[in-house]
Amino acid sequence: MTENPLPGTASEPIFELSGVQYTYNNRQVALDGIDLVIRPGEQVVLLGANGSGKSTLLKILDGIIAPTGGRLRALGLDIAAVVDGFDAFRFHREVGLVFQDPDIQLFSATVMDDVAFGPLQLGLARDEVAARCDEALGLMEIRHLANRAPFELSGGEKKRAAIASVLSLRPHVVLLDEPTAALDPRTKWVLVNLIRRLGEAGRTVITATHELDIVPVIADRVVVLGEDRRVHADGAPAEILGNRDLLIAANLIHEHLHEHGGIRHSHPHAADEPHVEGHLVDGHLGPGDVEADPLAAAAPWTPLAGIVDPSVVAPGPGGPG
Repeated sequence: MTENPLPGTASEPIFELSGVQYTYNNRQVALDGIDLVIRPGEQVVLLGANGSGKSTLLKILDGIIAPTGGRLRALGLDIAAVVDGFDAFRFHREVGLVFQDPDIQLFSATVMDDVAFGPLQLGLARDEVAARCDEALGLMEIRHLANRAPFELSGGEKKRAAIASVLSLRPHVVLLDEPTAALDPRTKWVLVNLIRRLGEAGRTVITATHELDIVPVIADRVVVLGEDRRVHADGAPAEILGNRDLLIAANLIHEHLHEHGGIRHSHPHAADEPHVEGHLVDGHLGPGDVEADPLAAAAPWTPLAGIVDPSVVAPGPGGPG
């Protein structure tokens, strides 16, 4: 079956936001004047602390809700019209959102049923549905889970199944809301590598996260949302992650004051990283110390050093990716 081509060309934006605002219940401001342009093939991270409006912005980009102020054009359509039902069927074939909680998207008896649900709604032939399901399960490396019930899966397996349920529609744009939240380190980096490969395959991938360490792997552009629900910065990952003052202002890292032998000094910490109770001696924790913070041990400020898994960024011959 012939795919519907993405409207426009590579030079025309997928999303154009002008002064976009969103207010819940006419009183709680979630977004306050967002100007943003995203073009085909970009790998964008929406970076911000909890409560900065990242999830709300993804829902607007996906046409679930319409801005309460400003304007958003998506794939050449006014997003408010999409929310009202105009050309919504085609729009949701092109743009897919993976929610932070995978249980929202996994509701069928088996993983295969969930992955097949979208293509079946398109009225595709059985062979085409089977091909799409196999492709999506393969991309997420979970073919072996096809006949498992979602409630039997681990958190990481659920995340990959939820992404596969979106990929089976073959969308040009994939929106991911905190995809690595609450995952153990090994599972987290497996998923990060899979997300990176989606971008390498040519999809436009927009990921909302507050985890700094995954940003250099999955993004070629970073948009920082502040706690005032506005865009604070928009640039390359190295530029954004190297701006200590920006990250502190956006509550993505914070300075924790230490005192060792009467000398007071501070280290940057990721906002969700534990404090070090005590200090490092020759690279090791001293008596009574509880946990080392990798960002706290970095001096001078070098956020890219030591936070990226090199096997993910540069796999060897025959390795992942």
